[in-house]
Amino acid sequence: MAARIDHLVTSGEFRLDGEVHQVDNNVWIVGDDTEAVVIDAAHDADAIAAALGERTLRAIVCTHAHNDHIDAAPALAERTGAPILLHPDDLPLWKMTHPERSPDGELVDGQVVSVAGTELTVLHTPGHAPGAVCLYAPALGTVFTGDTLFQGGPGATGRSFSDHPTIVRSIKERLLTLPLETVVRTGHGDSTTVGEETANV
Repeated sequence: MAARIDHLVTSGEFRLDGEVHQVDNNVWIVGDDTEAVVIDAAHDADAIAAALGERTLRAIVCTHAHNDHIDAAPALAERTGAPILLHPDDLPLWKMTHPERSPDGELVDGQVVSVAGTELTVLHTPGHAPGAVCLYAPALGTVFTGDTLFQGGPGATGRSFSDHPTIVRSIKERLLTLPLETVVRTGHGDSTTVGEETANV
């Protein structure tokens, strides 16, 4: 059976620079009936585990380490035995949320995460956060962009650890070079396509 994409929305708080915001996060589960990976374990480990069902969780992949994308990761890892993977440039952000628990492995540019016969290629796309990554799955015609690219343009860069010229360069060099029909599955809100976003960056 080919890999499929399951989508879950969880709700909670985003905290940074002394601000607190209520947010809805997209959690993406890629796999088949046997195994899966979770992209961004946000807010609710119980809900994510329920969506996984009896499948083996191969990895918890973090697109970046803002608290709203990683707050449920340790609980989900403890429950499933799956490793948490994060780009090392985001360790300072990770430690703001989980000072007592380190990720289990690193994500590096060009790395391939395989699940259910499908390859997800790690694209390092700094800007929203230093260690932000996207995951490109050409066989599924999609890229998971976290908070790097949204419907309407780049992710926010007005807070600590972020930089606007860097995110624009990341998007132009790493994402807008993908096939125009590639579906962009974001960290918050609706999906879009690479083609639709070429005019917004």
